[in-house]
Amino acid sequence: MSAVPQTTRLLSQQAYALIDREVAKYPADQKQSAVMAALAIAQDEQGWVSPEVIDDVARYLGMPPIAVHEVATFYNMYDTQKVGRFKLAVCTCLPCALRDGAKAGEYLKDKLGIDYNETTADGLFTLKESECQGACGDAPVLIVNNKRMCSFMSADKLDALIDELRSKA
Repeated sequence: MSAVPQTTRLLSQQAYALIDREVAKYPADQKQSAVMAALAIAQDEQGWVSPEVIDDVARYLGMPPIAVHEVATFYNMYDTQKVGRFKLAVCTCLPCALRDGAKAGEYLKDKLGIDYNETTADGLFTLKESECQGACGDAPVLIVNNKRMCSFMSADKLDALIDELRSKA
């Protein structure tokens, strides 16, 4: 475990234990190799990766904060701004767009009353365009909170998904 004083920590003990488990997968002098996993753990707990969380992860892993910031801003699975409770990332890359991915995105914009990179007034949904999710044959596809892949998203399936997520709020 890192020698970061408890007072500067922003995450729960459970989160640090999960990060320690990831760190243990690498040689002792390569703790920074766990940075992507550490950011994912922090985001799962906090809902997003704030500048303070980036600094905390950097301290915990013994890295310069800018190095952690570079990782967090390079990969689109990390949210460096607050998002809704449910982030819906719709693939609009060409193969999905040709199979109604763009249409699914437009449907969600109308249904939720927001555009891409916006959050509903109730804070429940943030809509994002995503890069290829590797499921072109299942288009249109979207992913919920970077974890749950949804395939063949017709208007009916999108309505059912939104209703299901609202019921969990």
